[in-house]
Amino acid sequence: MFTETIVQHSRAEFAGEVRSGLMKQGQKELSPNYFYDAVGSALFEAITLLPEYGLTRADEQLLRRHALAMICPLLPAPVVVAELGSGSGKKTRWILEALARRQITSYYPIEISPPALAHCVKELGQLERVNVSGVEGSYLDGLTYVAANRAPGQRLLVLFLGSTIGNFGRQAGEQFLSEVRRGLLPGDALLLGADLVKPIETLLAAYDDSLGVTAAFNLNLLTRINRELGADFDLSAFRHLARYDESERRIEMHLVSQRRQEVSIPGAGCRVSFRSGETIWTESSYKYRTDEIVRMGEGAGFRMENQWVDEEWPFAESLLIAE
Repeated sequence: MFTETIVQHSRAEFAGEVRSGLMKQGQKELSPNYFYDAVGSALFEAITLLPEYGLTRADEQLLRRHALAMICPLLPAPVVVAELGSGSGKKTRWILEALARRQITSYYPIEISPPALAHCVKELGQLERVNVSGVEGSYLDGLTYVAANRAPGQRLLVLFLGSTIGNFGRQAGEQFLSEVRRGLLPGDALLLGADLVKPIETLLAAYDDSLGVTAAFNLNLLTRINRELGADFDLSAFRHLARYDESERRIEMHLVSQRRQEVSIPGAGCRVSFRSGETIWTESSYKYRTDEIVRMGEGAGFRMENQWVDEEWPFAESLLIAE
């Protein structure tokens, strides 16, 4: 069990993205990649337990019920598992245990958050017959590393769970799947989680919970900028907003300026002016139809092997085989 560092978000990179996002003409933006410092990772774990947020429970339920069926198309070849954005890795346990009953399994969680990666390595490193090697870095750099280091004859199973694909725009999501496919060999597989379209009121409640945990998660991004870049954001001058764009079928998370104000960010070399009511767009979460996932996979060079859907909280796990 070890941690291999591939790519880390440097402070200079963070500063550059903050500067370009907040100085952008029109809609100000911040990348959701930077939600996950130690506090942000802990808050997200709390979000997954909220009654309003059924996505993680649906994801985990499908993995628990169907793990064996999900791995069977890859057997009996030796399987290496790489997970893009593992978080704590708690959902992945079902896949790893199903594989470990049949073979010694190598698991590579790929994660940009050092605290989340350390927690994942610690927890899943205790599984019998599972060798865990954490990869701190971006999705594609981490996947390139794992693919280059597998032994001849091993098949690669890539996990992209939790509907992280929904954080991409639709065209960007299709492009990302194509880039993942380019890193694979024919017969390798991608297990893709995607949240499905559901009633608007259900979605809004999931991203604006009654306890305010999601609001704290969103606002923590400003706390991180204050801490790491010396900014003077007044958190009481911003509020969390979740809204649904029906034409795009996406939830948007924003931080709304409560008044006219100016914020200094010395570490990014800029000062940013806000109008009252102006927002910073921090995250998108696109929702899919099951047939749309099939088309996306096929367009990226995969064939759909199987698809499992949770009916209580509409969510899909799709097993895509590289052609």
